[in-house]
Amino acid sequence: MGQHCVDCIAQEAAAVRVDPTAPAAGGANATPYVTYSLIAVNLAIFVACLLQARGVDLVRSSIMTTGFLPTGFNLDFEYWRLLTSGFLHWSVTHIAVNMISLYIVGRDLERLFGPARYLTIYVTSLLGGSAAVLALQHSPALTAGASGAIYGLMGALLVVVVRLKLPTTSVLLVIGFNIILSWTIPGISLWAHLGGLVFGALGALAVLWVPVVTLAPEQRTMAKVTRVGWFGLGALLLIALAAGVGLVTSLSL
Repeated sequence: MGQHCVDCIAQEAAAVRVDPTAPAAGGANATPYVTYSLIAVNLAIFVACLLQARGVDLVRSSIMTTGFLPTGFNLDFEYWRLLTSGFLHWSVTHIAVNMISLYIVGRDLERLFGPARYLTIYVTSLLGGSAAVLALQHSPALTAGASGAIYGLMGALLVVVVRLKLPTTSVLLVIGFNIILSWTIPGISLWAHLGGLVFGALGALAVLWVPVVTLAPEQRTMAKVTRVGWFGLGALLLIALAAGVGLVTSLSL
């Protein structure tokens, strides 16, 4: 048995050419801990709201009232609402639909992107959805729910399907059907859904397409593909955050 330099092995692995669409380490058998954790956090917060409200009238819960995203009101520089609104739900049906959707869509995407990039796409979609609500929802409304982030995952899934040259009909039908529901059913935040959808799709493009466009085939090593993907994804997260912060500031003056 010979001796091997750990740093040399790491450098050799980073220099191997890779396909940006290849599953992250762990592959199809990896446990989607981030998806399970997001579901657990949403459920825990919902239970806390129920206990605090002592019933299903969750507006009586201070967790809900200090966390949802209001439009048509002075936001008083409460920037945390951009994030916290995505972890609050109005009813058992609301959280059940969202968590089942997150479980179905999120598991395979987490295995493809890996936990860190998957979580970043999720948060970026959430913040992008919140920014879209503040920019485009002009009538008074109280917005809460994980659906903006989940729509982001659906947008990311569409990009994955297109990148892998798989049939897109099923994904497009699901997205189209949900957008129609968001448009026609009162009380559903269309702009949160569309904003999340766009930012989620852009996040997947940053990971799967930007390295292909910017790097020649012989340059697509693990290190460079990962670096370029993270650069694009990080820039998108900053754009979503800056847009939300800027809108909260302008609506607080």
